[in-house]
Amino acid sequence: MTDFERVKSYYSVFDEWNRLDAPEGKLEFDMSMPIITSNLNQESEILDLGGGPGRYTIELAKLGHSLHLADLSQTLLDSAKQKIDELGIDNVKSITQANAVDLSSFKSGSFDAVLLLGPLYHLTNETERVSCVKEVHRVLKPNGKVFASFVPYLTGAIGVAGRMFIFPDQVTSETLSKVFDSGIFNNIANRGFQEGYYPTSTELLELFGNNGFSKILIRSIRGWGSGREEQIYKLINESPEKYDTVIELISKTADDPSIIEMCSHAIYCGQKTTICK
Repeated sequence: MTDFERVKSYYSVFDEWNRLDAPEGKLEFDMSMPIITSNLNQESEILDLGGGPGRYTIELAKLGHSLHLADLSQTLLDSAKQKIDELGIDNVKSITQANAVDLSSFKSGSFDAVLLLGPLYHLTNETERVSCVKEVHRVLKPNGKVFASFVPYLTGAIGVAGRMFIFPDQVTSETLSKVFDSGIFNNIANRGFQEGYYPTSTELLELFGNNGFSKILIRSIRGWGSGREEQIYKLINESPEKYDTVIELISKTADDPSIIEMCSHAIYCGQKTTICK
């Protein structure tokens, strides 16, 4: 089972808001927003589940959608509330501490869309993942949409191998073997990323497909720009034409299976289509 206290402890000190301002996170954010907005109806009712400090909540609220922010970490929710108040955002309807596997705080059929841009990074137990997806299905309206980010298996496993060299106190040889065998990362130290789950695209598609969703898209959200983000953003001033070309080509190739598996974070968009048993 996932140790949710370890996850909460990690996010109590990790600067999630500014992660999306750094080049790596900025590319992720800049590539994700068009995917989300192009698949939303106007003035949608949206649950940002695992939305942390509220970056997506705030941006979507600015576009006229009604947002409900929920997260496991009260620390991140307090930060989000402060930002929302400072910006005078008035269409964030609720801020709720909740675990993604139990959405009993929300009524069935409440939302046009659910953002799940974080919880699947951490749900190390299959029963928890199924419960999460079933709960998302329950709170969505008919034909509602889910946007779920995940760290693909090869990206995650190779990332843990890299972590072993930089932070040997966090990864033993047994830890590394487990990640490559199962896609599950249990950090042996109390610092650094905690409780990781890294599925293949096939596993992710089965998780949603077996629980009432049909696929709209699945694609990388950093693409081959992963690891090159700083250089890419320098092009905005140095060569805008090259920047536009790079972003266009990253987007154009983002649904290539090899890029999804090897190039950092990815996103799945699905539509609620059947009754979830």
